[in-house]
Amino acid sequence: MAKTIITAALTGAVTPAGYNIPETPKDIADTAYECWKLGAAVVHIHTRAADGLGAMNTEAFAEIVQRIRAHEDCDVIINCTSSGASPQHPATDEERYLHHKIVPGIEMGSYDAGSFNWMPGGVFINSPQFLEKLGDVYMEKGIKPELEIFDAGMLGVADYFVKKGHLPTPCHYQFCLGVLGGMPATVENLLYLVKHIPAGSTWSAFGVGKGHLPILYAALALGGHIRVGMEDNVVYGFDNEGKKIMATNQMLVQRAVDAVKVFGNTPATPAEAREILGIKPLVR
Repeated sequence: MAKTIITAALTGAVTPAGYNIPETPKDIADTAYECWKLGAAVVHIHTRAADGLGAMNTEAFAEIVQRIRAHEDCDVIINCTSSGASPQHPATDEERYLHHKIVPGIEMGSYDAGSFNWMPGGVFINSPQFLEKLGDVYMEKGIKPELEIFDAGMLGVADYFVKKGHLPTPCHYQFCLGVLGGMPATVENLLYLVKHIPAGSTWSAFGVGKGHLPILYAALALGGHIRVGMEDNVVYGFDNEGKKIMATNQMLVQRAVDAVKVFGNTPATPAEAREILGIKPLVR
């Protein structure tokens, strides 16, 4: 029976405060633990400032990792972002990966393979110089890069840094579809991306907002892994009167687990996910 890795992206940097997002290190760690118990093998971590807006807070990353690992039964894979700043709380290139350099226990890290207009907020900048340094940090620390692909051209950027020795192989791709300025969340676009990654790669996908479920089901059908969570989608569905049912991370993870099982697969455990992704076994 095939194993499907479920990633729970808990907070993000863009989802507005006021929804059911965890914001404090304690709330984020508690939610990570609950999502792991439901069946998530990976938790994708962002941090927020005191005003609830996205920020690259090294101390908060360290506290979150410590709180998650304080649960002796919890072996969830910890994946920390390198792109959680906001206009109100900007970060230098070095601040974007400082936690990956100095905080023990981080096993994966996001690697946004290019720049684009994240509409309507502004330009999401990931310069070649930053990507080279980020890849080198990940390789030095043994952190598995999660190559976030928002548009097809980013595949070529990732391939460039692989060939230059700044990214390890095999690569793991996270297809991020539905952001205005990137590729729309369509099955056609997902299929294109899947067909244009190197043989032996692993991949996962998610759709933003209304693209959430179509991409989830398409990823299952195409043999990939899936990501869900409040970073990407705040609406669970609609009731009989057409009113929105607001989501929680736990609700989204449970639905993903159910979908994987109905499809005929099994949610991967963290240990199984580490083997699939080529991550070393967890050592406490």
